[in-house]
Amino acid sequence: MIEQRRIYAVSELNDQIRGMLEKSFSLIWISGEVSNFRKPGSGHYYFTLKDSRSQIAAVMFRAQTQNLKFELEDGHHIVGLGRISVYEPRGVYQIILEYLEPKGIGSLQIAYEQLKLKLADDGLFDDIHKQPLPFLPDSIAVITSPTGAVIHDILHIVTRRFPGIPIEIVPVRVQGDQSVEDIERALNLVNGRRSSDVIILARGGGSLEDLQAFNSERVARAVFASRIPVISAIGHETDFTITDFVADFRASTPSAAAEQVVPLKSEWQRRCSDLTLRLTSRWHQHIDRLTGRLSEINQRLVHPQKRIQNSWLRLDELSGRMIQLITARLRHHQEHLTWRTASLQSAAPRTLVGRLGTRRDHQYTQMVHLTRGVLARQSSRLRELAARLHSLSPLSILSRGYSIARTIPGASIIRHASDVAIGQNLEVLLADGLLVCRVERIAAHAETNI
Repeated sequence: MIEQRRIYAVSELNDQIRGMLEKSFSLIWISGEVSNFRKPGSGHYYFTLKDSRSQIAAVMFRAQTQNLKFELEDGHHIVGLGRISVYEPRGVYQIILEYLEPKGIGSLQIAYEQLKLKLADDGLFDDIHKQPLPFLPDSIAVITSPTGAVIHDILHIVTRRFPGIPIEIVPVRVQGDQSVEDIERALNLVNGRRSSDVIILARGGGSLEDLQAFNSERVARAVFASRIPVISAIGHETDFTITDFVADFRASTPSAAAEQVVPLKSEWQRRCSDLTLRLTSRWHQHIDRLTGRLSEINQRLVHPQKRIQNSWLRLDELSGRMIQLITARLRHHQEHLTWRTASLQSAAPRTLVGRLGTRRDHQYTQMVHLTRGVLARQSSRLRELAARLHSLSPLSILSRGYSIARTIPGASIIRHASDVAIGQNLEVLLADGLLVCRVERIAAHAETNI
């Protein structure tokens, strides 16, 4: 009996092979190096997974790629979970992957490094964008978990260093699926209210998975967009998150952030006291120098009344000396006249004596007239000098309606409008007193009518 042949159609054969493979290798782990990586518009990943001796086609559909924590690239060594299947149109078998992770390093670490590089290229880490921290904030916003030890440490340190500073606590979840949204919303809330001068974003230490919220792009960009300076205080001193690089200041621990955000009040009180003592000492020294200078000026300055009195004394002295000189000259002429008269009387005849007597009388009259003229001119000159001296006297000038304006303090005489300022107090000397005035307006080239 001839055995009937079993003839398979190509599609039938591929279908049976696919069923056998999917049944035998329903879910397996596989490792290898990625090559020929392609990402078309559909969002699916197509690549070849190979080792040193062989290779297999691999595909990862869009629904699964969205759960990856890192960007897949050629050359990555990965470990994946998937199932073996056959792509019937081409008759090739492939592995359909459901999960991937880097081999030898966690996917979170890969995602961390890739996001760090991306944000650095976008300029989010540049120092030019860092805002300075306020020296003494009026209010501090703390974004953290309300139940952890972090908030108690921050409150204790801030209150100990500078009591009385208001602290606004914004409670958020610091790990888990909702933590990114909580932190982003809290940053926007504090910036919208603008009631705080600085923000402390804090949580305690933990694994890379625990700190994942602070390695997210949403939180990083929310910190970068904050108009209020942000201090990142995440984990321990050796923990570095993306938030640390974006924040305006990175504190090694939450306690270090609390110490950085406010100064030590007792230290600044001591410095203020020292500065007050130094300022007081310098001020007293300055007053002493001004007092000594004022005494020196007072000793050198002659009072106008005393100058007038000295001028009158000098005038009296000159008048006395002039009268003495004229009197001496008259006496001398008179003595000379007497001597000549006596000589004539003793030597001339009576006729000559008569003529000489007449001439003598005439000369005597001229002499007296000349002397009186000299005395009159000298007296007129004396009165003119006295009047000019009197007119130059400051008291005489003041009595004619003028005044002298001086600064307060300093008593410097004001000669120009630019010597004073609006609101400055001045003292005005009058002939019979003194006025204290304040400058209301300055007109440097105003028209005067005196």
